[in-house]
Amino acid sequence: MASEHKGEVEDPMQTIKDLTSGAVGGIAQVLLGQPFDIVKVRLQTTTHYSNALDCATKIFAKEGPLAFYKGTLTPLIGIGACVSVQFGAFHEARRYFERMNAQKGSKDPHLSYSQYYLSGAFAGIVNSVISGPIEHVRIRLQTQPHGEGRLYNGPLDCIKKLSSQGGLFNGLYRGEAVTILREAQAYGTWFLSFEYMMDWEARRTNTKREDIPAYKIAGYGGLAGEMLWLSSYPFDVVKSKMQSDGFGEQQRYKNMRDCFRQTLAQEGMGGFVKGIAPTLLRAAPVSAGTFAAFELTKRALG
Repeated sequence: MASEHKGEVEDPMQTIKDLTSGAVGGIAQVLLGQPFDIVKVRLQTTTHYSNALDCATKIFAKEGPLAFYKGTLTPLIGIGACVSVQFGAFHEARRYFERMNAQKGSKDPHLSYSQYYLSGAFAGIVNSVISGPIEHVRIRLQTQPHGEGRLYNGPLDCIKKLSSQGGLFNGLYRGEAVTILREAQAYGTWFLSFEYMMDWEARRTNTKREDIPAYKIAGYGGLAGEMLWLSSYPFDVVKSKMQSDGFGEQQRYKNMRDCFRQTLAQEGMGGFVKGIAPTLLRAAPVSAGTFAAFELTKRALG
């Protein structure tokens, strides 16, 4: 059986606390992860760089230090909302499974690990409705030419142009199918990994979950972040390619399946892990900060 959460009498404020704590975690996630993310996206979508260090060096030299936070306004608002939704949806699903287990007469209504995975996958699918267009706009801003050749004058201009060029589904929501697959696998693995380690820590030290210290929460959160990306990275590569693709005659990929096929044919299996080094380097501190911020904020809210 998985990690025991503090027994909850149905609290009408619980969802609001989950959403608020998630938003705090999301802000921490963006501030820690944005420089790594722009390097990852550049490596995934262009062939101008030999490795992550070369990419970071060239961005700094040609575009200046602020380029590492290019397009940050969108994720700062959007990812805060996304992480809020992730945690809110996850804990709603968790409470659903707890009620279901209790109704079946289980002596211990707490979730099994498979139920934690399903709760995380549900959170990812719900989140994809928000994360799909937000990440699309961020990728367009991160990959556009620097200086006079820029295509978009900010997030709102980008949203307007994407919607006018391709409509809702082939424009703003381009790549949504692969986004759903990535989010379900990623967050199923993320939450499952974190809950497994928190359960192990509680049993190993014979302590309550709410008494686990912050540095251990951060450590387990960091490891969960590595598992998230190792389990879902190929989907992310395809998503980035589709969301940086052109329109009309300049469009290279017909759909998700075609993008998988072309990537395999042109780059081999290595194409599906391109840019993974900075992603894994980013994953630990970002995920650590997210889980620590969430858990500590939720404890403070009571």
